[in-house]
Amino acid sequence: MARRSRKYAVPGAARGMQTFKAEVMRQEGYHVDPSHPDDVKYEVAKEMGIPLEAGNNGNLTTEAAGQIGGRIGGSMVREMVRLAQEQLANKGEL
Repeated sequence: MARRSRKYAVPGAARGMQTFKAEVMRQEGYHVDPSHPDDVKYEVAKEMGIPLEAGNNGNLTTEAAGQIGGRIGGSMVREMVRLAQEQLANKGEL
């Protein structure tokens, strides 16, 4: 199966999202290489006991892969919600 190519609706958003991912995962206590923030998935997988490796991971179940992505994406969504709530609260103070 071919690897999916994710495209953001806003041009140029990919770099910002990678930076955001790196910051969120750093706040979660993971070591994140700023030049390769997507590699944090290997650290998350190792912590969860999931044998994720660079290259082909055809041996992983969908559930295992989803657990890795869920941990990362869930952290990002929680932070986005927190930031939005903070912005709304600050907007009310004006």
